[in-house]
Amino acid sequence: MAPEFSRLIDRHRLPLGPLDLLANEAERIALARRFAVIAVERLTATVTLADDGKAVTATGRLRAAIVQSCAVSGEDLAAVIDEPLALRFVPEQLAVGDEIELEAGALDDIPFAGDVFDLGETVAQSLALAIDPYAVGPNAERVRRAAGLLDKTAAGPFAALTALKKG
Repeated sequence: MAPEFSRLIDRHRLPLGPLDLLANEAERIALARRFAVIAVERLTATVTLADDGKAVTATGRLRAAIVQSCAVSGEDLAAVIDEPLALRFVPEQLAVGDEIELEAGALDDIPFAGDVFDLGETVAQSLALAIDPYAVGPNAERVRRAAGLLDKTAAGPFAALTALKKG
């Protein structure tokens, strides 16, 4: 299946200067379905690509506006995402097979086959990683109390003593 937000880049024909990526309405609808959010209202990225020998580095910024469900109440919750991008596209044969720890500021290695890589799909995956799966809205605490869920202090080690003191 083809990616929802595909922007193929030929590593031998890198654009000069920053590249602006903008998801159209159909792409945003498909991405919202894929990431299980209510809507992706805006998705843009500005990326500068640079040849790094056999690899290509991509640095820039991802910006998005989404609507997701509050993890507690289920209500619609608007969120703005503004994340730096620091990526390195490497031919598959150069990709490291074992998992490695990245230092802060290190580039994420993205393997690709042939001479073409999909910058759009990588931006989409970066968006997915930036979405907070436990985002809560302003009514979350009220819904917790109404459902009988206790907050951390009410459920702590001295909660039983507090209940005895009140009784």
